[in-house]
Amino acid sequence: MSARWRGLTWDHPRGFNALDAAAREASARNAVSVSWETQPLEGFESAPIADLCARYDLVVLDHPHVGEAVEAGCLHPMEEVFGEEVLKSLEQDTVGPCLSSYRYGGKHWALPLDAASQVMALRPDLLEGPPPQTWDDVMALVESGVPVAASIAGPHAVLSFFSICAALGDPPAVADPDRLVGRETGRKAYEILARIARAMPDEARPLNPIGLLDLMTRKDSVALCPLVYGYVNYTTPATGLKPLQFQDAPRVAGAHPKGTLGGTGIGISRRCSPDRALKDHLLWLMGRTAQCEFLPGHDGQPSRRDAWRDPAVNTASGNFYLNTLETLEHAYVRPRHAGYIAFQTAASAALRDGFESQAPAEAILDHVQKLYTASRNGGER
Repeated sequence: MSARWRGLTWDHPRGFNALDAAAREASARNAVSVSWETQPLEGFESAPIADLCARYDLVVLDHPHVGEAVEAGCLHPMEEVFGEEVLKSLEQDTVGPCLSSYRYGGKHWALPLDAASQVMALRPDLLEGPPPQTWDDVMALVESGVPVAASIAGPHAVLSFFSICAALGDPPAVADPDRLVGRETGRKAYEILARIARAMPDEARPLNPIGLLDLMTRKDSVALCPLVYGYVNYTTPATGLKPLQFQDAPRVAGAHPKGTLGGTGIGISRRCSPDRALKDHLLWLMGRTAQCEFLPGHDGQPSRRDAWRDPAVNTASGNFYLNTLETLEHAYVRPRHAGYIAFQTAASAALRDGFESQAPAEAILDHVQKLYTASRNGGER
């Protein structure tokens, strides 16, 4: 064991613990030496991916960064590292679009370590009756005074908007990559999200998904968040905190539930010339033993479909995986062009401003479309 590799991930148990434990076990066997460092999740939104790749051999990223990475030329395509057959096998084994979301310009730019989507989080002890299933059910709870929160801090306002548009049958920028969303769908989605945002508790407004889920475990001020990134860790919180239940995202009657895809992948920077030991370690992280046993046992959230269906994994998590699997299988994949990350931030700010000022939906949607058009810089490849 000679080469030493540096990796960067995000500073949450779900993002760090399993990677660190696997690296320490591999090092103890003299198999490979990988040291993982962390930064806040928001750091990946603000730091250019090229800067991170200049300093680290392995970078945990989410799929909207791949266009920026391809433009900067800072990641190895996975086909060149592992070969086409390995990618085809992973495609069959990975839940939903978690691998295909890293495909851009005809190549894959990361391995799918972790799977997540916006789903529904709730405190069953604060709700009467079964969890809501449709958007009509959710809005009935809002109108009845049940404390419902929207995930709208940071970039999440536009991600929640995207999820509602997809549920309404018009996933943004899919039918026409130049058009974000149709006028009628956009108006309906905006009005749903605005109604929830204006009624939600003030203390929930500035919170990212982790902060929002933390709040729900600590206090009784939020009974339901219909769209928030799922974190299995909150199904079995520390003593004295309330466990959360996760369910599929709300749907329109007769349709699949829709949530905006999240999760993370491991990219290999151009500064790294991966040897066989490193390749084997990364493929082990994608394999059945790691995904069905090691990752769930170390606070991770696997990307393999058989882990999401595994009885033992589900028993340990209050059926977190089975309860949200349909949403993952049909998750909406965001645009990934090089200007997308900046658009996501600006569009979310515009939506929040609209909610607060009670601006007409049409004016906000026109502004968001202009931001999107400006972000494309010649279009997605």
